[in-house]
Amino acid sequence: MDQEKIGKFIQETRKKKKITQQELANKLGVSDRTVGNWENGRNMPDLSLFKPICDELDITVNELLSGEKTNKESIEKYEENIINTIDLSTKKINIIRNNLGIILIAVGVILSLTAMTMFPSESSWGSIYSIFGAIISLIGVGKLTKKLNYYKRIIIHFGYFIFYIAVLLIIDYASTVSLKQLPRFCITKTSFENGILCEAPFYNVYRINSDTNNEYIIVDTKKEYTIDTIPKTPFNRNKTGIDNLIKYKNKYVGNNSNDGNLIRSLPLSEYGYVFQIDSKNLGLIINYNITDWYINENYYLEKSLVYNAVSIFALIDNVREITFNFSRKSYNTTRDKIIDNYPNYKEIVNNGINKDNFTKYLEDKLNDMEFIDSIFTKIYN
Repeated sequence: MDQEKIGKFIQETRKKKKITQQELANKLGVSDRTVGNWENGRNMPDLSLFKPICDELDITVNELLSGEKTNKESIEKYEENIINTIDLSTKKINIIRNNLGIILIAVGVILSLTAMTMFPSESSWGSIYSIFGAIISLIGVGKLTKKLNYYKRIIIHFGYFIFYIAVLLIIDYASTVSLKQLPRFCITKTSFENGILCEAPFYNVYRINSDTNNEYIIVDTKKEYTIDTIPKTPFNRNKTGIDNLIKYKNKYVGNNSNDGNLIRSLPLSEYGYVFQIDSKNLGLIINYNITDWYINENYYLEKSLVYNAVSIFALIDNVREITFNFSRKSYNTTRDKIIDNYPNYKEIVNNGINKDNFTKYLEDKLNDMEFIDSIFTKIYN
């Protein structure tokens, strides 16, 4: 099918009929520019316009597709034109199908990404709509692979779906680690005292102190913990844990930036505070903007003051004394009291800071109420 020849034939026939491009366009319901594109061989008329064009130009469809006046009894030319018309129709159908496939893939991807960002991680709707987006996207792939044989299509579809789900799981894992939240793709969820266990396909995630100001997340990629052995503290471990505190280790008290960052990372800072340096006595004075008894549910005050004192003495080498002031009461302790009375303190500060011992001898002890009650009395007279 010669597109340029057909265009010239339309032009010649139109002129013989003394019809302008604009007049023909008006009769066909298209623009004069469209007619011009036909006549210049840039485009072919849509199949639905073949008969209206022939009626206006007083020619047959066979003559239009041939691009010339033909003998109506020329069967070979007629068959050739029909084949060419079928080919043109097939090409247009393929183009429409491919475009639809691309649109479906894009819609599926957008739906999945939107679901991953719109719904909270705890909501199952995020994972449901993400999978729904994967299915829509897979249908789009099916449109693009329509011409392939059955087995190739099965392999491509299976591979694409596995790849798509893998990408969703990677995005979910990255957001879980970076944003400290539960994953969207949980196989099972188990509630326990003060926490939730979410079992994802390749790792576990624990949320401790659920729905409190001290909520924290532990991503267990090695699956080394259980509900019974997972580290549990009354504080936000992501903020107050040794992995964060260790960066503020310093030899000298008086570095206001370092001291302030350390205090900000410790428990009780959430209530607001100011601090002072007692250079003469190498002391640290922290004034909290709250009354001590107001925050003492479940021994929170005692646990915080024990944890803060041991942490500060371990991380700032030369500080000798710490005073914690509240609106009604003050608590004072010294390095000597900690050394003399806190069990395994030397193991905590062994060769700088021993992280494992810090967790074992300080963090894990916070859940032992008898220990907290006893040690608090010894280090705070």
